[in-house]
Amino acid sequence: MLKSAEVYVDGVKNGNRLMLARTITLIESALPAHQELAREIVDRLLPETGKGVRLGITGVPGAGKSTFIESFGTMLTGLGHKVAVLAIDPSSSRSGGSILGDKTRMEKLAINPDAFIRPSPSGGTLGGVGRKTRETMLVCEAAGYDVVIIETVGVGQSETTVASMVDFFLVLMIAGAGDELQGIKKGVLEVADTIVINKADGDNIQRAEIARKEYETALHMLMPASPNWSPRVLTCSSTQSTGIDTIWNTVLDHRNKLTQCGEMAFKRKEQALEWMSFLLDEGLRAWFYNNPEIKKLLPTLKHDVENRNTSPTAAADLLLKILTQ
Repeated sequence: MLKSAEVYVDGVKNGNRLMLARTITLIESALPAHQELAREIVDRLLPETGKGVRLGITGVPGAGKSTFIESFGTMLTGLGHKVAVLAIDPSSSRSGGSILGDKTRMEKLAINPDAFIRPSPSGGTLGGVGRKTRETMLVCEAAGYDVVIIETVGVGQSETTVASMVDFFLVLMIAGAGDELQGIKKGVLEVADTIVINKADGDNIQRAEIARKEYETALHMLMPASPNWSPRVLTCSSTQSTGIDTIWNTVLDHRNKLTQCGEMAFKRKEQALEWMSFLLDEGLRAWFYNNPEIKKLLPTLKHDVENRNTSPTAAADLLLKILTQ
């Protein structure tokens, strides 16, 4: 039996980790009753949100994202921050995901009382990333986590989706792997606020410095995402915890500059409107495909299009006209 929204809201606001986890489970559920309750909870928690730092972190395979986030998160909790890590798992629709996967990759952070790690299944779609992760991020802020990190798996289209919902987007790279600039898509570089060359330690320090200069050159050829911020390229070693503090200072510098000129407030408003637009699109799509007449006619039309008996344009037009009758 579901608890009332009041129980969840009070639990989250009081920092109850169990109620936070249960609220996120509600958000991720596809059951209509759960979705309705989750909407009410998020709506009531909204006034408690918006004060935290929202970070997106991505990187090429082997860049050491988990080690970096553990080192970074541990440093932040040491400074008095509460850190939530939402790790998007795009493969969860096939494998069901691994509930403990992210916690075993970040063992120290997982047992840190000031940190909260949660796998965030995408449901196999970018829409899943957008909807579930945004709402989960807000709930974590309401629970008192003032730094929310969204970790994406791999480098692809989901990265630009995540970049559109955070304040600061960090791309983690490594040197010495050959053809560094080929390892990441231009679209991801265009939304990066900072590129960090990880594993800059031992014999790799010189290669990391060469890679840093290469990325600086590449960034100069791109139009910055913000007129008030020039993306930076930094180096660090997650295992030795060197350069980690510089990265956090860069995040704070970015936040201060964009706040002072009003861009941060504008960015948050744009993100909220984009979220609403996305939910409208998703809702309309679901409404369309759940229409009984559409369900009845769609298989026949698909067959006709596949066999070139009907053009895709004519089929789509016919389906859309059903809604206006």
